[in-house]
Amino acid sequence: MQRVRLSSQQAPVHKLGDSQMTLSPKFRLAVIQSSLLNPSPELEASLRAEPFIPGLPDDVALNCLLRLPVESHAACRAVCKRWHLLLGNKERFFTRRKELGFKDPWLFVFAFHKCTGKIQWQVLDLTHYCWHTIPAMPCKDKVCPHGFRCVSIPREGTLFVCGGMVSDVDCPLDLVLKYEMQKNRWTVMNKMITARSFFASGVIGGMIYVAGGSSADLFELDSAEVLDPVKGNWRTIASMGTNMASYDAAVLDGKLLVTEGWLWPFFVSPRGQVYDPSTDNWESMAVGLREGWTGSSVVVYEHLFVVSELERMKLKVYDPSTDSWETIEGPPLPEQICKPFAVNACDCRVYVVGRNLHVAVGHITRLSTSEKKWSFSVQWQVVDAPDNFSDLTPSSSQVLFA
Repeated sequence: MQRVRLSSQQAPVHKLGDSQMTLSPKFRLAVIQSSLLNPSPELEASLRAEPFIPGLPDDVALNCLLRLPVESHAACRAVCKRWHLLLGNKERFFTRRKELGFKDPWLFVFAFHKCTGKIQWQVLDLTHYCWHTIPAMPCKDKVCPHGFRCVSIPREGTLFVCGGMVSDVDCPLDLVLKYEMQKNRWTVMNKMITARSFFASGVIGGMIYVAGGSSADLFELDSAEVLDPVKGNWRTIASMGTNMASYDAAVLDGKLLVTEGWLWPFFVSPRGQVYDPSTDNWESMAVGLREGWTGSSVVVYEHLFVVSELERMKLKVYDPSTDSWETIEGPPLPEQICKPFAVNACDCRVYVVGRNLHVAVGHITRLSTSEKKWSFSVQWQVVDAPDNFSDLTPSSSQVLFA
């Protein structure tokens, strides 16, 4: 090592690694950012001496900052160290929102690139109508985006991705992944008992049910199972009694409704099954219900609605008293929303995500009639997607609260 001679008139020259060495602005900024992303208790305590917003009490200022759109965090965290500490990562941001009781809806869209097939999650803030991303799912294989089934426990801010299929080899997966919005990360859960793709799924009483689907070589399954998300254990339940892949499924009145949908050339009426977890029993779906189920379903006001892919993209509702479907009042789905769809609902709003991730928001109004039954109407508004979403196609969507 080269020796350094010091004179009495010169300041000492520090060797590389000396704690007193002066850093360049670039490296100084990196050190500051690193310390703020993983702050020590001493640093957090020292920063509390600085107000979030001068002239405002911290509780009022924090209430304001926690309402900032996620897309603005990158710019806002440059304001000061306390803002950087709060907005530096999504985990801390959503943890503070939960502590203060924030419960706003966010639309999670599972999408894939139409040319490369690469999968990704995009998240729409349903308050500010702006987008952000979440970490990629930990998938080892190249997968078919349509084979997965996604369910959620909205009020807990958790999302589950089950099953799926390896691309090009028709090999189903027993994969189960859990995303927690508060932690902004994925966790690998215990595998399903049976690997499956294109199956039915739903959440009843906090338990996740899956049924049917395709096995290896596209053979259809009749088996079903349930996951306890708290314990992380799967157990088998009664078989459906018929081998069936699922086109769509819904949870209504505490039961899982499964339909295979209409299959070309439409010579045979579609099959449908209904599972009651209280009795662990399956029964055949009513004829009118399964024959009129011609699109993607949501449950609003405890009624089953379908965004029909046949009747001019109109929204229709099922009437169990007559075992029939009725088209509700209001315009059809806006023309900007092109198939394939991903549909979900929150309170009285229906969210239909179309190609390029344009989103139609349908506000459903419930009206009483003289016949002592409800009638419904819908009004649509469109949330245009950014230009860089032009190659994305939706596969599934879920609403979470955080």
